[in-house]
Amino acid sequence: MGRERWKSRTVFLFAAIGSAVGLGNVWRFPYMTYKFGGGAFLIPYLIALFVIGIPLLMLEFALGQKFQRGAVDSFRKIHHKLGGIGVLAVLSGFIIVLYYAVIMAWTLIYMLNSFSSELPWVGNADGYFHTTVLGLTDSVSSIGGINIPLLIALFVIWVAIYFIVRKGVDSVGKVVMISMPLPLILMLVLFIRGIFLPGAFEGIIAYLQPDLSALMDPDIWIAAVAQIFFTLSIGFGIMTAYASFNSKNQNVRGDTYITAISDAAMSLFAGFVVFAILGYMATTEGVAVADVATSGPGLAFVVFPEALSLLPSAWFFSLLFFLALFALGIDSAFSIVEAVNTTIGDRYKKPNRPKIAFFTCLISFLLGIIFVTGAGLYFLDIVDYFINNYGLVTAGLLEAVVIGWYFGPKKIRLFVNKQCGCNIRGWWDYAIKYVIPIALIILLGYQFYTDITTPYGGYPQWALAIGWVSFLIPLIIAIVFSLKGKREDVVQSKKRL
Repeated sequence: MGRERWKSRTVFLFAAIGSAVGLGNVWRFPYMTYKFGGGAFLIPYLIALFVIGIPLLMLEFALGQKFQRGAVDSFRKIHHKLGGIGVLAVLSGFIIVLYYAVIMAWTLIYMLNSFSSELPWVGNADGYFHTTVLGLTDSVSSIGGINIPLLIALFVIWVAIYFIVRKGVDSVGKVVMISMPLPLILMLVLFIRGIFLPGAFEGIIAYLQPDLSALMDPDIWIAAVAQIFFTLSIGFGIMTAYASFNSKNQNVRGDTYITAISDAAMSLFAGFVVFAILGYMATTEGVAVADVATSGPGLAFVVFPEALSLLPSAWFFSLLFFLALFALGIDSAFSIVEAVNTTIGDRYKKPNRPKIAFFTCLISFLLGIIFVTGAGLYFLDIVDYFINNYGLVTAGLLEAVVIGWYFGPKKIRLFVNKQCGCNIRGWWDYAIKYVIPIALIILLGYQFYTDITTPYGGYPQWALAIGWVSFLIPLIIAIVFSLKGKREDVVQSKKRL
């Protein structure tokens, strides 16, 4: 029995773009642009996209397509001791999906509560989110009980994810043909509505007005590299797993550019939508855009719902927004699960996809319960910070180092050139071997220095230790996996490549 295949290249691209385009495109990129010099931020962002993001994404696509395996077995085929790199990537992604599904549960609750002529968060959006929806305690030290409505919503999310991934790329492919374009259509409707609101133009100016002096601040370059790294689903093992279900002769270069540029375009467009609405909100309330601009859950579940509640037919536009968020998030969530399932399935000649999916989703649901307690938001914030800033970046760094300094980037480049009939030149080799490792080492070093000198979020040390553990456990498991790797466990193909 041959390896499963995507029904078409279009289905694969929809899946890859759906994974890359997620909640961060809506709630992180617009604020990062606004915070770091407006339009000036696009300069380091685009440089990072083409120098770091696209080469790494092309590498992950090429690995999966060349070796016809997920992240773990792709690196094991390079050397039997290197599978741990894939393990680190997949486990880091697995930890992320534990709380990402909880964010989907929040979104589901908001989406269902939008079917009301009187939106429940009107007049107290902050209280509705933190008290009614989350049941948030005063501090991380007070865990509180399990939030039953949120637990039920989380269960529904995992049931949905199970049915999406239960048949592997066959069932995933059917879903992404709807779930990928849907948020773009919904965001377009919101943009058309928002652009004609009073204050919308002022909001967009605040979003993009360039402050070129910001380019002298090293933070803007660090932020651009970090944003590119996180937004393209690099370091999760997702893109390698997805590409492993392509035929070996598919155009890797074309897939890479289409995916990366689509993601960047969606980020930029989302900023227009967000700041048009925020500009309207600022004008209506008689405050500056700076007073309402924020990022993360605070934007999606407090500020934006409050802004939408000021519109006529507020329930309709709230429904569109949360449906768009749901579609964006669910694509990213099930792509991570599929990366995990692919890793497990690669262990068997005839994997039982429904059984693998069932146990992955069940275990994920149970482990995610900690995030629906009264202190769930605090734990989510801590784990998200450490796993993104250390786990994924470390995985990406190791990928680049192994390919750049052991396997040889030229082999991957020649493979890509053969499939696309193109001629990617030596710049790609230098990016993988030198530029990306140096950039990611600087990023890790800067992040570590920041965390040592200024502990994140003002949390107590025991709570921050949970964050470090969320990074170190996958790393330790990856090291043990590599040390135990045996030559006879995998077909050694390096000499034949």
